[in-house]
Amino acid sequence: MATFTCQDCNKEFSMPRSVLDRYPGWTPRQCMDCRDRDRGIAKRSSRSAKKKKRTRTSDVILTTDEVLAEFSDGPRDGVFTDGGAVPNPGPGGWGAVYVRDGKVVAEASGHDPDTTNNRMELTAALQATEMVPEGVGVTIYTDSRLVVQTINEWAAGWERRGWKRKTGPVENLDLVEPLYRVCRARPELKLEWIAAHSGYLWNEYADALASRWRLD
Repeated sequence: MATFTCQDCNKEFSMPRSVLDRYPGWTPRQCMDCRDRDRGIAKRSSRSAKKKKRTRTSDVILTTDEVLAEFSDGPRDGVFTDGGAVPNPGPGGWGAVYVRDGKVVAEASGHDPDTTNNRMELTAALQATEMVPEGVGVTIYTDSRLVVQTINEWAAGWERRGWKRKTGPVENLDLVEPLYRVCRARPELKLEWIAAHSGYLWNEYADALASRWRLD
């Protein structure tokens, strides 16, 4: 059994080697609980719409051109972000794309030779805030529930306690603090969760940006 850290809830989980052997190069990003929860949300949201196909980007690295050719669903406005490390911790990348009415306004990506899933997700969200001119209302989408909960729910309490948690230090404080401060200073920016690998065009595009380093 191989052990991984869930990108959403940050808990460790195990995956049988027999499953990993079927998908060479694939690193699981969610534990079973989070995956089942996301599938449940997706099922409820699609009852009155056509059933969405499961994207193959969870186990295959696509280029941005391939993503544009294959997907079309999802929001057409916002900044879409993604990040990850393979393995976790290990080398990783992040990506962000700013879209207006289905057209790319700006995009950015980066690579870190020694990082974690959470650091890359936070980095992508922080970079996203720099893409949007001040005063412009935009939703920043991330498929990391941890990032959304950290900024929207937990960070205010940590700041009141001098950037400390009741259970110990705040992890990745060098990224959490500046992201929280810019989101608080710019209420026109909204940070929201979007389901990963559900066929949403610009989320898949951000994933391709974040994975670009693996194709070099």
